[in-house]
This record gives sequence, C-alpha cells and structure tokens, in this order.
Amino acid sequence: MSDTITASNHREPRTAEYARKTSETDIRMSINLDGTGRYNLDTEIPFFDHMLSHISKHGLIDMDLLLRGDLEIDGHHSVEDTAIVLGTLVRQAVGNKAGMNRYGHFTLTMDEVLTTVAVDLGGRFNFTYKGPDAINVGKFNVYDAELTLEFLQKFAMNAAMNLHVNVHYGENRHHIHESVFKALGRALRMAFEFDPRMGDSIASTKGVLE
Repeated sequence: MSDTITASNHREPRTAEYARKTSETDIRMSINLDGTGRYNLDTEIPFFDHMLSHISKHGLIDMDLLLRGDLEIDGHHSVEDTAIVLGTLVRQAVGNKAGMNRYGHFTLTMDEVLTTVAVDLGGRFNFTYKGPDAINVGKFNVYDAELTLEFLQKFAMNAAMNLHVNVHYGENRHHIHESVFKALGRALRMAFEFDPRMGDSIASTKGVLE
C-alpha cells in the first residue's frame, strides 16, 4: 500500500489532494472546500457518483475523483476506501480551523422524507444514525444500500468529526439516501464557512481544535 498526501492550508482556498493505492482500490482525489460545487466523478458505480455529486453541489465543494476498485467482488472496498480518502482530505484541508464555524446542521425535505444532518469538526470521531432500517435494504444497480452507512462512518472517522444523521420519516429508498447526502453537503458547507466576527480565533475555549 502506498499513500501520498499534499495539502494547502492557506485561508483561501482550502485544498487537498490524495493518491491512495492498495491491492483492492486505486484512488486519486482532490477537493476545494472554497469552491462552487463543481465535480468530476468517475467511480464506475453510477449511484455512488450520484450521491457524491450531492455532497459537492450542496456543500459547494469542488471535487475530482478517479476510482478503480475490485468491483468483480462487490462495491464495498471502493465505497469504504473513498470515504477514507474524502475524510482524510477534509481533515487536511481545514487546517487549524481558525475563523471557521466548526458546527453545521441542515434539515432537508425530499418529497415524503425529512432528514436532519449535524456535524462538528472538533477533532473527535462519532457517528450516529437514527432512522428507518430501509436505508440498509436492497441495491441501486451495483451499489448495495448498506454501503451508505459504511461510507458515512468511515468518512466521519477519517475527518475526525462528529456526524449525526436522523431520518425522521420517509419510505422511498432513493429519497432516503439522497436526502442524507444532500443534507450532509449543506451541513458541511455551514461548518466550513468562516464567521467574520471570529476573525482568526478558533471556535473552542481550549483555543485549539485537533
């Protein structure tokens, strides 16, 4: 396994890129947290591309991703490793978090589904999901539905963040998954944004977020 990470921690823009190759996946990814929501995604898993595009578009995160994985087995390694890479990129790109909101939350409606996502980029990992068990049921083409929670857990772990997802109600499986990824993008956007009243201070009484 080989890992290569380069990052820029300047105030503008906050960017990072990551190349990660294992016996299971080969991933090249870059992000810009201060982007416009432009994305170029090639995972060979169409539903996964669709979900990642919502994080990019609603989070205003520019995202480039080329993924090749062992899809002859299934999509697990590809989705899990992408979450590891994206989380690592976020952790690198936010730098010391000076002037940043740190917290973000969004409640999103998608037809009959209502979903809330809340995040804390405080440097500690937690992932909690509350909602219908239907999020783990079935497939979307080659994408196993259970991979969404796997992705969210590994993303939060590698970004060193608290991530809480609450699907209050809903029935349509596509709507449930899509609402989660859209709300996640919106919550991240709020957390990443700078508060001009804070200047270069850090949103913690400790004076540091690690």
